[in-house]
Amino acid sequence: MKRLLTLILALSLSFSFCLPTQAQFSFQDDAVVEEDSSGVTDGEEEADSTDEASDASDEAEDDSAGDAADSGNSADDAAGSGDSADDAAGNGDSRTDAADATEVSAAAYGVDQLKGAPDITAESAVVMDAASGAVLYGKEADSRQYPASITKVMTALLAVENCSMDDIVTFSSEAVNGIEPGSSSAGINVGAELTVEDTLYALMLVSANEAGAALAEHISGSDEAFADLMNQRAAELGCTGTHFTNPHGLPDEDHYTTAHDMALILRAAMQYDEFRKIAETDTYTLEKSDTLTNTLELWNHSKIIRENSDYYYEYAEGSKPGYTMAARNTLVTYAKKGNVELICTILKDYGADQSYYDTTDLFEWGFEQVKGIEPLSSFNLKTALEADSSIPADKITNIDRLNCTYPADYYLLVPADFDESTVKTSFTLDEDIHAGRVGYINIISGETTIGTVPVTYDLNSEAAQGYVSSGNADDNLETAPVDEGKITPGKVFQFIILIIVIVILAAILLSFLRMRQAEKRRQQRILERRKRHASSNTRSTGSYSGRSGRDTGFRSSGSGGHSGRSGSGSGRTSGSSSRSGGSGLRSNSSGRSSSSSSRSNGSGRNSGSSSRSGGSGLRSNSSGRTSNSGGSGRSSSRRPERPNKR
Repeated sequence: MKRLLTLILALSLSFSFCLPTQAQFSFQDDAVVEEDSSGVTDGEEEADSTDEASDASDEAEDDSAGDAADSGNSADDAAGSGDSADDAAGNGDSRTDAADATEVSAAAYGVDQLKGAPDITAESAVVMDAASGAVLYGKEADSRQYPASITKVMTALLAVENCSMDDIVTFSSEAVNGIEPGSSSAGINVGAELTVEDTLYALMLVSANEAGAALAEHISGSDEAFADLMNQRAAELGCTGTHFTNPHGLPDEDHYTTAHDMALILRAAMQYDEFRKIAETDTYTLEKSDTLTNTLELWNHSKIIRENSDYYYEYAEGSKPGYTMAARNTLVTYAKKGNVELICTILKDYGADQSYYDTTDLFEWGFEQVKGIEPLSSFNLKTALEADSSIPADKITNIDRLNCTYPADYYLLVPADFDESTVKTSFTLDEDIHAGRVGYINIISGETTIGTVPVTYDLNSEAAQGYVSSGNADDNLETAPVDEGKITPGKVFQFIILIIVIVILAAILLSFLRMRQAEKRRQQRILERRKRHASSNTRSTGSYSGRSGRDTGFRSSGSGGHSGRSGSGSGRTSGSSSRSGGSGLRSNSSGRSSSSSSRSNGSGRNSGSSSRSGGSGLRSNSSGRTSNSGGSGRSSSRRPERPNKR
């Protein structure tokens, strides 16, 4: 029984693997997946609240719009840089290579314990690799701080994700007049109608609070509803210490973020060419129109990307600064050197100039510490398959027809002193017909696997459908990820087969159990009959032995005799006598009587005649015998009477 149940269970488990599993082995694009903070600890304290919100009237954003033309930047400089505005726009359009750099698969190895980071004055800071999301440096990275105007990076991200750049944004009275007096503004009038793109330029370059409010109304209907959307998106990005209450960053006790969270938000925004183009622009002009009262010249407030600024950093590409009395100076920036692109976030620094210095120092340190390599640039799948002698030649041919793909530009961030010559690749055949995967490329340094990349094919292609239907794929369901929302004919067929197998196994089990129960009942009946038979024999033997002694009496006499009585029946015997010569013989023979089921009392009487011969005579008496049959009658015997003397 145990063996049968074990066999059935094993068969059930075996066939159950015919169905897709929901366990997923996922190799996700590191460029779009929220990364671990590499050991960054939780925030220890909130921003210093000694700067009261009541000072908000004095809390001008950034360095104020007037700072856009300070440090001796004359009108001629502005005019001279007008051409650079077009160049900046052109660079934005040609930035697809940079945007793509964040979309390719990427990872980092050995960069979590870098040494020699510079001392900075900011209370919180993070340096993150834009491609992989690996954190190279963190100082109070998860400590909650007020973000000020770098909040607008999230506002811009949501605008790019939820709007067309040509959508029209109408500036309501609430959007224009609802912001705090003296706070950062582009001077856009009530009733102005701007495209989303123009509104984003005002938002990002001069940190226009009315632009943030207008975008919030356009997307969600109100600041409050838009704040809910901001918090939802932050959670999706993996932000754990962020909560927004408005689209612009004006002071609110419940409006806070962390250096690590802001790096995640900026990294997400950098995936969009539209955002990069705007964030990297020095100047932009909003032309006067029927709804816009004045022509507005917009200057990028971030001096780290302005070539005529004392704080210019040559590798910086895009940036957004912020300032309030409560938040102090905040700054988010991304910079690229070679094929490495880094993000730096600064929170609660003391002075705009110091935030630029800290950012530059961290970038220079980071670029010295790491480098990016592309270990798959020379990888050839067919060559790797042929190098594995366990893979049949015909299978290699079939796989080659699938036109498999993998990220040849796979990016791996490693320490600057990493020896690239130690890197080798190998291929592991691990097919999954549900995900369209044939296996994995292993990136190995020495004895350590430092990266794993899937090799896939298009499931909808004619070659793929023929490959799968032919049965050439060795599907490994233990590690196969599953598209849960897609039901294929193969899945339906496998499910039907599984149901049939389960029904058959259940029928076999039920039949076996029934046979088992019938056999048990038969054995029980046999045992009971044997017990009854043994009991009957015991009673019959005891009764017969006891009665035989009582029922049988035998007595004989030399001169004459009288027979006893039988209790099971009565019979009379008569003797006959004959005479011959002078001698006579008297004999009495008894008849036998039997009793079946009735009870009787009787006695056998002996009669005889005597013969005499020569004065001598012989008298014999034989007693009758009584027997019981059937066992149901009772017999009694009477003591024989003494014979009469003659």
